[in-house]
Amino acid sequence: MGWLTVAFYFLTAILSLRKAILLHKNQTDFRFWSILALFLLLLGINKQLDIQSFFTEIGRVAARKQGWYQNRRSVQFYFVLIFGCFAFFIIACVWWVLRKKWKKYLIPLCGFLFLMAFIVIRAASFHHFDKFLNLKPFGARINWVLELGGIGILFYSTLEDFLEPKTNNDYV
Repeated sequence: MGWLTVAFYFLTAILSLRKAILLHKNQTDFRFWSILALFLLLLGINKQLDIQSFFTEIGRVAARKQGWYQNRRSVQFYFVLIFGCFAFFIIACVWWVLRKKWKKYLIPLCGFLFLMAFIVIRAASFHHFDKFLNLKPFGARINWVLELGGIGILFYSTLEDFLEPKTNNDYV
């Protein structure tokens, strides 16, 4: 499933960049889709290289060497709190920039929110959150539903202009 997810990240990043280039005349569209393409590319690289596990291990080693490993839960709590606030700030900034055109971006914003929710929950990675992410209702892990669901929504939104029937006014 990991390789499929990485491929899906990269494909959706390419399609987002393609959409940015196609919509280059509208500065907001171009920026939105370009930033989204970069975001997806970075998430795909992270998924492939498992960078968060590397930093988790560095933190674990530092906590043991510095003698605060037994208090790691409070450090994790504050990390997740700060990370969650940062994610909320990013979402608020995106909303502020798109506030007048939010309906136009509703579908990709939903996909973005799915991915942000997945990232924040994954960053928490406390034992009970890991249990939640590994639940398998209907045979699909919640982890896959959030991550692949978010990417899937974004993938669809890169194609929606091509899937909708065009009227004569659209070509003028």
